[in-house]
Amino acid sequence: MTPSSDIPAVSRQSWRVLAVSTLAFTVCFMVWMMFGVIGIPLQQSLDLSATQFGLLTAMPVLTGSLVRVPLGIWTDRYGGRIVMAVLMASTVPAIWLMAHATQYWQFLVIGLFVGLAGGTFSVGTPYVARWFPKQRQGMAMGVYGAGNAGSAVNKFLAPALLVVGGWTLVPQVYAAIMAGTVVLFWLFSAHDPRHLVPSTVRFSDQLKALKDPRVLKYCQYYSIVFGGYVALALWMVQYYVGEYGLSIQSAALLAACFSLPGGVLRAIGGALSDRYGAHRVTWWVMWVSWICLFLLSYPQTEFRIATVDGVRAFHLGLNVYVFTALMGLLGVAFAFGKASVFKYISDEYPQNIGAISGIVGLAGGLGGFVLPILFGLLLDLTGVRASAFMLLYGVVWVSLIWMYWTEVRRTDVMGAAPAHKASELERS
Repeated sequence: MTPSSDIPAVSRQSWRVLAVSTLAFTVCFMVWMMFGVIGIPLQQSLDLSATQFGLLTAMPVLTGSLVRVPLGIWTDRYGGRIVMAVLMASTVPAIWLMAHATQYWQFLVIGLFVGLAGGTFSVGTPYVARWFPKQRQGMAMGVYGAGNAGSAVNKFLAPALLVVGGWTLVPQVYAAIMAGTVVLFWLFSAHDPRHLVPSTVRFSDQLKALKDPRVLKYCQYYSIVFGGYVALALWMVQYYVGEYGLSIQSAALLAACFSLPGGVLRAIGGALSDRYGAHRVTWWVMWVSWICLFLLSYPQTEFRIATVDGVRAFHLGLNVYVFTALMGLLGVAFAFGKASVFKYISDEYPQNIGAISGIVGLAGGLGGFVLPILFGLLLDLTGVRASAFMLLYGVVWVSLIWMYWTEVRRTDVMGAAPAHKASELERS
């Protein structure tokens, strides 16, 4: 491990860029997750099915995912400051218009434009990483990624606004917050021409690395640790309301027990990945997620048993406290996993972070788009709310098997090679 004395000092400007970028990403993520709360009164007023509700919440995630690859490439070429500022400013009109929508299709269309806010992840990740030495890039990207806590901010702020002025007040306030954040970001961020990809490098050159099979594997990992996080952040408020009969305010507060650690602790995941390596952290993340999802998958069950004293009825299922504790642990695991996956990228693609983080972020975002729709479809088909966790449990199984065959087993065969060499073994 590199001695701390050998790590280059970090300038005050670098820390300022990281701080204001993290603030901007937090606000963008708060806006991106807006339907997770206001979607509940909309579902009631528009009489939406579970599948329609899933599609409503997922629409912003779709565009926020699709734009990640070009945004990552543009960040490499033009710089994160200008790309981030323009992107955030472009979402303000759509956020404001949300308050004036009245029909289901209008919410879907406007949601696509609001979803551009989610693309800021692929801008900020390479932007902040290049302000820090390689030994601290995992930490820097983890701190920036802690902006995922905007999901928890949404769960605190939106229910309060619902009480004050109804759901239409939420997008109006969020538009004002976004506009103010654009100004703050521009004032306190900075641009360094040395961080740009040389002009002699073409887009096609940047995209060549996407043919690497390792990228597909990292997409799979990220589809669960980020895609699963986004999907559950959107789904959990209505889950608490339907499963445990809570009010929106109480449900949002408990759902924040998953969203908050799932965002804030990403910085710790980045530091752990710097210290112990991306592979080791990701391996344990997948196993902890597997255990939590196995327990969460068990539905509320009523059964009757014939005994010597007659028929007796039993109930088996998670109460709200145990369920919330498991969700909190799952949020911690996802937070560490989101950071460790991007540590893989900064280690293996230091000259192409923007493009690679864009494609991996795209995969994670698409997971966040598809999963809520599948949650709703499974609920409509089975009537079992826990079916959402059953689906995620299967996705984690895929990741564990893939990681075992491409990293764990290969290192065992090669005589316990260091974990950070797993990617080199895979290429061979």
